[in-house]
Amino acid sequence: MPSDPSPAAAPPALPEPSGMVSRCPGCGAVLAAVPGLEVRHEGASPACTRLFDVTVRGLRDEAPSDLRAAGVLELAEATYDAQHPLGDDAAVLARLRQLLGDGSAAPAVRPEQWTTTVADVAADLDVVDLPALVRSWSAAVVGDWTGVTTRR
Repeated sequence: MPSDPSPAAAPPALPEPSGMVSRCPGCGAVLAAVPGLEVRHEGASPACTRLFDVTVRGLRDEAPSDLRAAGVLELAEATYDAQHPLGDDAAVLARLRQLLGDGSAAPAVRPEQWTTTVADVAADLDVVDLPALVRSWSAAVVGDWTGVTTRR
């Protein structure tokens, strides 16, 4: 039986990436760019702010009636602010340190790269409790500011 001279069928082409991504100027997270989102947090991309809002939505819903949720939400907001410049870096970092119970006054320099961002927190939500993720993220951000390496 003669062999078929036609070339083997080529594998199906993979879809091309949309190229619609943005890098947050504050934390450096690379996220899908969502057209139409407005800038609502100075120093953050609209996609990053939206991801943060979605990630802490449950805490915001529970905070009025749950002191624990309110505390975790306050820590998450302070951590997000520390990664996204709001003007006075020293004051933002001091607030985060106070919430963590870190009384150190170690000098701090805004890092060029962050160990952990809200994108990492959101990615781990299906396997780790949000309060634990927020505490870990907060400690990593303080460590990044002060040059102390933390492990996730």
